[in-house]
Amino acid sequence: MNSHVQSSDIEKAALFTGVINALINGIINWFQVKGKTELFLTVDSISTREHTVLGSAVLLATTLAIILTSIGYFTFKAQNKPAYYPKAFYLTLKNAFFTFGILTTLSILLQRFAGSISVSPITAAIIVAVIAGIVAGTVDYMTKKELIKK
Repeated sequence: MNSHVQSSDIEKAALFTGVINALINGIINWFQVKGKTELFLTVDSISTREHTVLGSAVLLATTLAIILTSIGYFTFKAQNKPAYYPKAFYLTLKNAFFTFGILTTLSILLQRFAGSISVSPITAAIIVAVIAGIVAGTVDYMTKKELIKK
């Protein structure tokens, strides 16, 4: 199999992983927030007991990065695939820190420039679904591309 076809297959698999994770995590989040009247995307406080959409999305995305990197490693069939430790283990940490950093930074910037924005439960579930889908697809793609890299 040439690298172009393999790259195309990786992109299709990453897209599929992203869509499936968006659906699953959006539905799960909907059941968590459906009884509420409104939710804040972010709040202007480091320590708050209030549930925020992006606060829960950061935790979800970081957890997804850890889980999906490991799943991607163990399910991906490649010639000369490296041992899990150290390459895939460090890739798992890299993906987790990357995801945490990006989402936390974007959340802080949103809070700084837009303030506290409240959204409906369905909007909150859609936002979490989109974030989960993007993270899942990106992490799956990055993991598999790294595994075929020479």
